Amino acid sequence: MCVFSSAFGMARLLLASLLCHATVATGLLPRINAAVIVPGFLSGASDFKAMADTLTSRGIPAVVVPMPVWHWLPCLGGRSMRPMLERIDHTVRHLAANGGDVTSVPDFQYSPLDCWTDFRQTPGGIFFVGGSVEPDEYPVVEPRGTFPPASEPQGRVAIIGHSAGGWISRVYLSSRSYGGKAYGGASLVHSFVTLGAPLADSAGPAFRGVAWTNREDPPAVVRCLAVGATGTPGDSSGKLTLNAYSFCIDGGDGSKIDGDGVTPTFSSVALPGAETLVLDGVTHFPWSDVFGGPQFAPELAEDHRNGKPWYGTPETVERWALWLEKQ
Repeated sequence: MCVFSSAFGMARLLLASLLCHATVATGLLPRINAAVIVPGFLSGASDFKAMADTLTSRGIPAVVVPMPVWHWLPCLGGRSMRPMLERIDHTVRHLAANGGDVTSVPDFQYSPLDCWTDFRQTPGGIFFVGGSVEPDEYPVVEPRGTFPPASEPQGRVAIIGHSAGGWISRVYLSSRSYGGKAYGGASLVHSFVTLGAPLADSAGPAFRGVAWTNREDPPAVVRCLAVGATGTPGDSSGKLTLNAYSFCIDGGDGSKIDGDGVTPTFSSVALPGAETLVLDGVTHFPWSDVFGGPQFAPELAEDHRNGKPWYGTPETVERWALWLEKQ
């Protein structure tokens, strides 16, 4: 027994040494088994708590970027996503610093006055705040809010971006300057999953940021999985779906497009170099469970109420989480 214990201990030391040397050789921090969930447009942390709990129960501790829905207000109309990027950076850095303890990511301070100031100053959008809708031409406007600094990172975590949270996370991974700041999040991220994210170019201020991300491939050091869905056709799923699909194809006819009810399938898997997963019969969001969902998207809410799963339904999470579990 002692001989076995000694041999086992030597093996563990040898493995640790090999991992250490590999980390030094690549210049990358070690992998941490933990994930940050980035909510989609006009959704907040509470909408993704069940998804985080499902992942945590599977052995992938997960935390949602700690923000309510109203924090999106400064970004309305296709403006700069710097306010959202600050929240993603805050969450990733603290999770990477504490070794993956999802219970120890602190909140940050953000008041209604901060929100109003950000709303007036955040550049871009249909009103050309700051003079341009092009991210490379945004004036440098630092978002408001008080974000506690994190200590030195201990490793790299995963990011899961739902809907707009997916393309915004691409900005976070990039080392290019966006609105005056280069986040370089790839140094803190080992895996990246998008769920129903609009990843293909289209027209309008809201897609200027998507076009900005598409000037480069995702960083090679980050594993990527793009998840989309079929089963919600544009010609029979209600006005929201028809308009959303048309919006994603440069104002064309979205009636002949399939997708998840908001993002067309082709757009949700348009991530260069990524593995892809297309789920049949999965909807974009838990429409019948959220405030305003049945009024905003009655057809989609009825489908969800009748059992149509979304990306965060436990059975659906299991399908894409298998990829995350791969080393």
